Amino acid sequence: MIEKHIVLEDIDPVTFYGVNNSHLQMVRSLYPKLRIMARDNVIRVLGDEEVMCQFEEDIEKMRHHVLKYNVITEEDILHITKGELTKSDVSKNVVVYSLAGKPIKSRSANQQALIDAFSNKDMVFAVGPAGTGKTYLSIALAVKALKEKTAKKIILSRPAVEAGEKLGFLPGDMKDKIDPYLQPLYDALEDMIPQVKLQDMMDKHVIQIAPLAFMRGRTLSDAVVILDEAQNTSPAQIRMFLTRMGWNTKMIITGDLTQVDLPHGVKSGLRDAIDTLKDIDDIAIVNFNDKDIVRHRLVTKIVNAFKRTEN
Repeated sequence: MIEKHIVLEDIDPVTFYGVNNSHLQMVRSLYPKLRIMARDNVIRVLGDEEVMCQFEEDIEKMRHHVLKYNVITEEDILHITKGELTKSDVSKNVVVYSLAGKPIKSRSANQQALIDAFSNKDMVFAVGPAGTGKTYLSIALAVKALKEKTAKKIILSRPAVEAGEKLGFLPGDMKDKIDPYLQPLYDALEDMIPQVKLQDMMDKHVIQIAPLAFMRGRTLSDAVVILDEAQNTSPAQIRMFLTRMGWNTKMIITGDLTQVDLPHGVKSGLRDAIDTLKDIDDIAIVNFNDKDIVRHRLVTKIVNAFKRTEN
């Protein structure tokens, strides 16, 4: 009889063990010859070496399943222990899975174009109206890269453009004043990464969310870097941001040129960058339109209505 300790790395143990340890109880029933104990993210196992080897292989497959899909069911556990494909494995073209196990994948031709461009280019501009999934899909691609270890960190940024309220009059310290501008980025991450794990990643700076001004002077390497709401940058600001690019880094720049909040007469840095960089082969520009809108059906009608008044 031997004893081994298996560490469940990079996943939420609560999800793995199930409600009231239901998944753990099922695993114990599938391996009656082993004595299985769990505490936090460590599984302690005693038993025959041959059975132990199979158990370790299956636990690793279950861990990978949770890492990929954020959920695991009793049916998935059965499939894994029997050496069969789980239902989730049948899904194609999925970027990542939400915490509820919902597949996050392209829902339009231009969303798929963004996924393909991210795979083939180091810098991608995703430009189009509100509700087309530019930011959400970009963050999903970054989370996938982090999970697959093709990137060591995710850096998300937005320009803190004052619209209506001045930063100085908002309550709290600097972080409290800036966080409202960055909330859409937090929302997307919280849909894909368990809260405890996300907080740990942010504490360790594996995931960084900061206003654009905080990027100055940095070299961003081994990362997926996303600049959201880039239409609200000045030409000087976006030039500063784009030149932060370091080795083994991919950048996604998203924005909507119909929603510029800059002072009158100030040219959007996003428009300036697209005009300047459009002929560089290693840079992709994906243009979204109202057909790509994936929010409530009224959003499409609203976008079209405003478009008609502008023409």
